[in-house]
Amino acid sequence: MAEPSIFTRILEGEIPSDIIAQTDNVFVIRDIAPQAPLHLLVIPKTPKYRDVVELAAGDPALLAEVVSVAKKAATDHAGGDFRLVFNTGARAGQTIYHVHAHVLAGDLHEAGLGA
Repeated sequence: MAEPSIFTRILEGEIPSDIIAQTDNVFVIRDIAPQAPLHLLVIPKTPKYRDVVELAAGDPALLAEVVSVAKKAATDHAGGDFRLVFNTGARAGQTIYHVHAHVLAGDLHEAGLGA
């Protein structure tokens, strides 16, 4: 059996983190290395899916909940405008193989992330 991901370990209380929101299926934490004024992670509680492609194929309703929770978190913490990023694969920057969404918000132009 695979080693539990850092997100599973956070959810189980093994690694301390401030869970700022959660539902029955997902939880939200602040990224420890923020890339924007607001950088949150929206994480399904199940470790079943390694990336967003697996999640979309295996549980579209859970993917929809991740997006919905991301929108609510961005509304609650940054006025509602946000960027939603899923890294998929090592060459795309994925380092934790437990699907999670990055919610980036705030003045992204000022942070050098605007397009």
